[in-house]
Amino acid sequence: MSDWKRMIIAIDDSQRSINAIEYVGSIAGHLADIHLCLLHIYPEPPPDYSRSGATLDDYKSEQEERAKMLFAQAKKILQQHGVVPHAISSRCQMAGGLSISAAILELQTEENYGTIVVGKRGISKAEEFLFGSISNALIHNGRDIAVWVIG
Repeated sequence: MSDWKRMIIAIDDSQRSINAIEYVGSIAGHLADIHLCLLHIYPEPPPDYSRSGATLDDYKSEQEERAKMLFAQAKKILQQHGVVPHAISSRCQMAGGLSISAAILELQTEENYGTIVVGKRGISKAEEFLFGSISNALIHNGRDIAVWVIG
């Protein structure tokens, strides 16, 4: 079984992500041997993205710049809770043909993380039925790991 203190915190620009970061910080700030990976996974560009003359590299650069701001905010919150800077890493990547939940689980498996933390996405039951829920997919498809869904 993986070490639960090796955590992926999947983040976006929502308040629910901030809540998840605050929650993890309140726990992780008191623990030794913690490793937190801030993860931002973004979808592939929309089909009409290139019509404006933009390239895939432009899209990736935009997403990475946005992620840098998210990571800076998240690191600040975590450090305010006492998490040491060397315990925090970050990663930004495109889902690349996978669902966001599958991309998160792929990283979890490859790098042996024991806990995945996500903010509960504020979607309606109809949207969840039609499009699925990242947290729901993580709970059902994750194996031998803890999944924390923070509201």
